[in-house]
Formats: sequence, C-alpha cells, structure tokens
Amino acid sequence: MAFLRRKPPLSLLLLLLLTSPAHSLTCSSQNLSNNLYTNCTDLPTLNSSLHWTHVAKTSSLSIAFVAPPSKPDGWIAWGINPTGTGMAGSQALVAFKDSNGSMTVKTYDVVSYSSLVEGEISFEVSDSRAEFSDGSMKIFATVKLPETMTEVNHVWQVGGAVKDGAPVKHEFQPENLNAKGKLKLKLTEKAQSNRTTAAGSPAIAPNPSSSSGSRNGVMYVILMLIIGALISN
Repeated sequence: MAFLRRKPPLSLLLLLLLTSPAHSLTCSSQNLSNNLYTNCTDLPTLNSSLHWTHVAKTSSLSIAFVAPPSKPDGWIAWGINPTGTGMAGSQALVAFKDSNGSMTVKTYDVVSYSSLVEGEISFEVSDSRAEFSDGSMKIFATVKLPETMTEVNHVWQVGGAVKDGAPVKHEFQPENLNAKGKLKLKLTEKAQSNRTTAAGSPAIAPNPSSSSGSRNGVMYVILMLIIGALISN
C-alpha cells in the first residue's frame, strides 16, 4: 500500500523559522543606534542586557540598557547602588513613555522598595535618552563615577504600568528580586576577550553589520529549505 506524503503544516515551518538561531538575539548581536560600547553582558534575569564602556581617564561609564517592559506601556530601569547590593538605596535611571507617547528618562533615588524620589541622584548623569522598538525599551546614558571605583553594584528592573508620570510598583517574582549583580570596570586583556554571558562577564560587541549579515545568511538558507520542501511535496 502506498502512503501519501503529507505536506508539513505551514505553521510548523514558520515556527521553525522563528525559533531558529537567527532570531535568538543576545547582547553581542543587538543593533543599537549608538554602537560605541566595548563590552556587553547578557543579564541573568528579565531578558535584559547591558552594553557599556568605562573610560578611566574621565571616570565615566557609558551604558545602554535593553529590556522589554512587562507590558507595552510599562517601564524599565537600570541603576547603581553605592551602599549595598539590592534595589533599596540604588540611584536609578527609569525609562517610559510620557503623556504624549514619546520616550523619556528620569532619575530616581530608590529610598526603599515602596518609596521612589524623583530628582537628582548621587551620580552625575549626562546624555540620557530612551528608545522603544521591537518590543524592547533602551536606556542610554553616561554616568560620572568616583575615581577610585573599580566595580559597581548594579541593579535592573521592569514594570507594567506608569501612573501620573511615575512608574508603578513592579512584580516581586524571583526574577525581579534577583535582578542585581556586580560590574567590574577595570578589565584585564584576558577578561576583555572573554565572550561569556554571565552577569558581569563582558563580551566584546562585534561589528553590527557582520552580525546582521550572518543572521540574514542563516535566514536565507532556512527559507530556501522550506520552499524546497513545499515544492517537492
């Protein structure tokens, strides 16, 4: 008895395409509008990443923090805690959409988990701005650090709502509570060449055009295989 070969469902083929490595973005393959960062780190929680450059001569830390808010009209935040390792006491940059729909960045002193004070923070901040694209928000800023600082306790967070121009309290799930780490600023040459993605371990950001070309090549091959399978059936 001859068996009829069934065509694979189109939905299955599309699922294979969408879950291919070409769509698995890490910090080293993200394209930023300001791609001037020498290091990037895939953070261990909240599907977030940090691009950064530390200039010892000026004691400045330039960052790009990327994360999807828990809801489209929510917010994201990145900050430094100069006195501890948790969220309470951190000096934070928070990005969200303002009343006219444009992205904005505000600074907050996180006094406690239930108290945010908007205003100047203990670190000088310059060139701050925010973007929203492809479901993710991005915070760009340069922070002036003390000259003797060689590592920072940094924290990050996401939330689902903004009310009266201020972020609404985030969830207290394990991934929210564990959104913290240590960022080592003075890297040895060996550390700078390390491409691991653990929190605080740097990966050198590649040329975005080469990453994009590699992803496009993989997508083209997969697409040709799908078309060939459909024609043969």
